[in-house]
Amino acid sequence: MTLHIPTTEAQACAVVKSLIENATPLSIMGGNTRAGLGRPTQTQSTLSSAGLTGITLYEPSEMVIGARAGTPLALIQETLADRGQMLPFEPMDHRALLGTSGEPTIGAVASGNISGPRRINAGAARDSLIGIRLVNGRGEAIKSGGRVMKNVTGLDLVKLVAGSHGTLGFLTEVIFRVLPRPERIVTLVWQGLADEAAVSLLSAALGSPFEPFAAAHLPAGIGGDHARTLLRLENFSASIDYRAAELASLLSDHGVPVMIEGADSQALWEEVRDARFFAGTQEAVWRLSLAPTNGPKATAAIARALPQARWFYDWGGGLVWLAVPDAGDAGTAAIRAAIKPLGGHATLVRASDGLRASVPVFEPLAEPLMRVTAGIKQSFDPAGIFEPGRMYAGI
Repeated sequence: MTLHIPTTEAQACAVVKSLIENATPLSIMGGNTRAGLGRPTQTQSTLSSAGLTGITLYEPSEMVIGARAGTPLALIQETLADRGQMLPFEPMDHRALLGTSGEPTIGAVASGNISGPRRINAGAARDSLIGIRLVNGRGEAIKSGGRVMKNVTGLDLVKLVAGSHGTLGFLTEVIFRVLPRPERIVTLVWQGLADEAAVSLLSAALGSPFEPFAAAHLPAGIGGDHARTLLRLENFSASIDYRAAELASLLSDHGVPVMIEGADSQALWEEVRDARFFAGTQEAVWRLSLAPTNGPKATAAIARALPQARWFYDWGGGLVWLAVPDAGDAGTAAIRAAIKPLGGHATLVRASDGLRASVPVFEPLAEPLMRVTAGIKQSFDPAGIFEPGRMYAGI
């Protein structure tokens, strides 16, 4: 395995051009904290962003920040915090769940469209990504987007690349819009609700004018003996006091919530964000995306087929984190059969190499969508050298 660590975009272009001639398969690496995510690939070279670091643009008054792709995420967050700002989408840290080390990078956040609990209010990472620089599969440097949000006519390369997991090219720089940090954050906690009642509570709260920034449900056995239903409020202190009281009144049929804040609240949401409830186990871990009210229906069907399954809900019930025994097909057939009639999709986030090679890791695409995906891959990467097969076999 050959490791390439360019320190300039021009060097990255030269590396890619040198590999095109022999169609040498290439892996993309940032901080290596998400190693094991996606299908296993057989590559002979790795292109790392570790040499491309540093903040290239920060305009607090314009609320934008740009950095080279290998810049540690922690540096971005610290820089923003010093000016009372933050990334809007609360990116997940995969290290605990995947058992990896290293430092998450800002380029990987863009490449994986990595988002956390705040997504239901502030959108996903791709919604805040406004500019990129990318080396494509021809060894060309491409720029798309800029310092401001714009209406886009035609193909939006910024949004297309976000979530492509390195299969379309090598990011060298990204630009995000940012938000002010809230003055205060509190969490309202209801105890003992069943899944359907909890999701009903979360849906009512999210449909209210009282603006929760995060909404999750932890069934009994997930981080505690009793079920907990969580709503997080952010903003000025007076606003939080008013909204908390109104939500407690609106949702009074579900009981009286307890309010927590400070370190206890932060630690709880980090566990939700990073799926740490499943860290250190031998289970396979899935992410299920569904309409929130369909989440409990899906987990009930899965539990009938896989009695050892464990799960919790984020994004108001629209995201289900699911852990099942890593044996056989890790419940792949049962999980996809359960969610298919509900209009959802499933992604295998953690499993053995053998399992990830034998089952579709990402939700299988219908034939027309697969043709479109293959066509986009061909246009960006004609020689097919970037992460071949990482998302879908043969692409």
